[in-house]
Amino acid sequence: MSDEILAFRMQLKPGVVPEYKKRHDELWPELAQALRAAGIHDYSIFLDEGTLSLFAVLKRKPGKAFDELPLQPVMRRWWDYMAPLMEVEADNKPRQWSLPSVFHFAG
Repeated sequence: MSDEILAFRMQLKPGVVPEYKKRHDELWPELAQALRAAGIHDYSIFLDEGTLSLFAVLKRKPGKAFDELPLQPVMRRWWDYMAPLMEVEADNKPRQWSLPSVFHFAG
């Protein structure tokens, strides 16, 4: 099976960019392990400084483990930890807007 690529947008609150970056630079080892166990092996987040929009792209191996990631206690703790910095849903999951692919070059 080939990798699945997912892209989505999230939204930061004003004034939190340094803290957002710091928290990701200090990513918890147990969260990194949960991401790997969910089949994620390449994950990048980009910032549009003008709008504070975050653009995330991840590559994952297909499988059920990815769908179970939101149920993992470490994921829930991470969402709670990050909630003050971003727009979130009622359960503190970051609000996400899917980004459909409109171009891909593999050369």
